[in-house]
Amino acid sequence: MSQGNTGVTSQVVNAEACPVREVIDRVVGKWSVPIIIAAAHGPIRFTELERAIEGISRRMLTLTLRNLERDGLLKRTVHPTVPPKVEYELTPVARALHGTLLQLTGWAEQHRVTIAESRAAYDAERGLVEP
Repeated sequence: MSQGNTGVTSQVVNAEACPVREVIDRVVGKWSVPIIIAAAHGPIRFTELERAIEGISRRMLTLTLRNLERDGLLKRTVHPTVPPKVEYELTPVARALHGTLLQLTGWAEQHRVTIAESRAAYDAERGLVEP
């Protein structure tokens, strides 16, 4: 065992990671990111989200919207019309998150080739790639 970093224990890692783990898991969920990106352009209706997010089921969209609303990331507005018009928009907290997501996607785009090359080299060194 390495003696270089003896201060790292599971208790230390869990104490530092636990408070944010649930939030991060929710925010980077499979459907949360596309919803946040779609709603960043202004209020958006359920059917518009459904059309914009490829592969999401109505049930998953409903559940994810409810969770994001519960977490204070989306505001749901019901307009008193017949039929009712429901719109979703980002809260100020989610707008800050959207900015962070844009930075992260920019970083990913900037470094995706380097990461792909690193993966290929790693796999080749270990014989994980078929010739």
